[in-house]
Amino acid sequence: MICFLTSSTTVADTNTLNPENHFIDELRQYFPNHCHALFICSDPDQHEITDLYASAMKSSFEEAGFLFANFKVLDNRNHHLAIQLIHESSLIILAGGHVPTQNKFFDKIHLKELIQGYSGILIGISAGSMNSADIVYAQPELSGETMDLSYQRFLKGLGLTKIMLLPHYETLKHDSLDGLRVFEDITFSDSVDQTFYLIPDGSYLFIRDGIEELRGEAYVVKDAKLTQLSKQGEVVSL
Repeated sequence: MICFLTSSTTVADTNTLNPENHFIDELRQYFPNHCHALFICSDPDQHEITDLYASAMKSSFEEAGFLFANFKVLDNRNHHLAIQLIHESSLIILAGGHVPTQNKFFDKIHLKELIQGYSGILIGISAGSMNSADIVYAQPELSGETMDLSYQRFLKGLGLTKIMLLPHYETLKHDSLDGLRVFEDITFSDSVDQTFYLIPDGSYLFIRDGIEELRGEAYVVKDAKLTQLSKQGEVVSL
């Protein structure tokens, strides 16, 4: 399996694939002929939203010259076909969205088990990238989650990497939630004895043959301390 775990595949406020850090060039090396793509949702019951994002994703790839033999969606409408759909796919896309909601759906369809031995390409987007980790840090994002004692901030993921990614750093670093600063007051506190990797849009984690590389600008939060790991255009082996 070859993985591109991204913050976002597109340029901000557009539906154009982002070429930064050689994302498009790298993808061209591995993109299969007669590609059978499967877009796996973040919220299995939000069918219209899933179809909208899947269509936009397909268009962004086609406009960049990537063509598909077919492009299917997996959500609650056809979750009983998960084994067949994954078996038929040469490209799997894990959608962005609400991390715990997507995590529950992945668990429901036994995605971790289904992708064992998968030899195609996997592209994660935001929540999809976060849920690809062995242990997932579900950074609170909805109102009330920081105060909810039942909210689980650490979940079991797909186990494709040990790296806990936090996407969209360029925008979230300024955000507040429930009266708290998302990073300084929430994530920094959760980083005690943990290591989080923060990436802005345009950066991504590339995985192939057991080798993991962060491509582009990235930061590390560990034990409540933030340090810059790399700059735009740089590659760091992990």
